[in-house]
Amino acid sequence: MKKLLIIMLIGAGIYQWSVGKTNAVIAPENQVQLVNSNANNEIQSAYQNRRSNVQLKGNGTVIKILRDDNEGSRHQKFILRLSSGQTLLIAHNIDLAPRINSISDGDSVQFYGEYEWNDKGGVIHWTHHDPSGRHVGGWLKHNGRTYQ
Repeated sequence: MKKLLIIMLIGAGIYQWSVGKTNAVIAPENQVQLVNSNANNEIQSAYQNRRSNVQLKGNGTVIKILRDDNEGSRHQKFILRLSSGQTLLIAHNIDLAPRINSISDGDSVQFYGEYEWNDKGGVIHWTHHDPSGRHVGGWLKHNGRTYQ
């Protein structure tokens, strides 16, 4: 009886190990593709339906670096092109989060922030933490570093 129990435990352990190894290799890649595809679809939907005040995540390629907006809270600004072809202005509050100093045209940037509709594709802001804790914190990711 003990031998049977030991064999069953070893078999269950091998099965769990092999399933865990397979999922560890395959799942993250599939999840990233699904998240990025769904995220950019949600942005396109928000634009087409003229929605604002929507918390969204996505990624795009920098096509233009703009001058900082120094009126009131300072914002670093740049334009992304999404995989759908839609453009999106990123307005990143550099009074509350670090500036991305090394950003250049052609760079890939991931973002999580609040979407505001406009006729040019929209704006993402709130890409930073909220010191008062009343708003969901956002972020930007560039070259492996998170800015929040």
